[in-house]
Amino acid sequence: MEAYAVEASPVGFAGSRGRFETVAAWLEGAESAALPHAELEARLEVESRELFRQLLQDHLDLRAQRERRLEEVVGADGLPRASAEAGHQRGLATVFGEVQVRRIAYRRRGCGNLHPADGVLNLPTEKHSHGLRRLAAIESARGSFETAVEAVQRATGQRLGKRVVQQLAERAAGDFDDFYAQRPRHLSAAGDVLVLSCDGKGIVMRPEGLRATTRKAAARAEADRAAVQRGEAPPQADGRGRCRL
Repeated sequence: MEAYAVEASPVGFAGSRGRFETVAAWLEGAESAALPHAELEARLEVESRELFRQLLQDHLDLRAQRERRLEEVVGADGLPRASAEAGHQRGLATVFGEVQVRRIAYRRRGCGNLHPADGVLNLPTEKHSHGLRRLAAIESARGSFETAVEAVQRATGQRLGKRVVQQLAERAAGDFDDFYAQRPRHLSAAGDVLVLSCDGKGIVMRPEGLRATTRKAAARAEADRAAVQRGEAPPQADGRGRCRL
């Protein structure tokens, strides 16, 4: 079988290869050999994010090297951008960390620059990636913005401010009205039945409205709280629900 040489770029992904070799060398060394598995997990969790951040950065750098100048670029205003300038850079905050995107800017005096590579990458107008936006929206819907900040940091290692998470969640719901406006609506017909099921869990009841057993349990709980507030030990209940002092 004839062997074919694999063409390797001397520059592309050099940072990623260097990062991987550094982690592998550390795992082969004496320091890692003395660590328990929990500390190895914690270290590799951080290192893996940085490795994937570097892989993404190297990929973006390679795309920048391969980007070719377009013959004609016309903006939405109908005006062509005849001047092209390479090396224009913008930041992108991702689930792995921040990377830099370099691309060609097409320019015209008095007009905003156009970056066709941004459209190919589907980059957001703002700094944060779609991955971070998705996490911010999901976690914000589950609880408070404070807990969303903590959840995003646990998942990605990236620390976003509370206001940033709130803004990302709000933007994720930007097409809420349009989405439901496009959904078909089925009108109710005569004779349709609307059923609503609910319980009283979490609703505070007046003592006289409680059942006898529940009222006794509430009275015991109130007595226990009062005893604790006085610095006394509350009475303990035996296995049959009776209190013994």
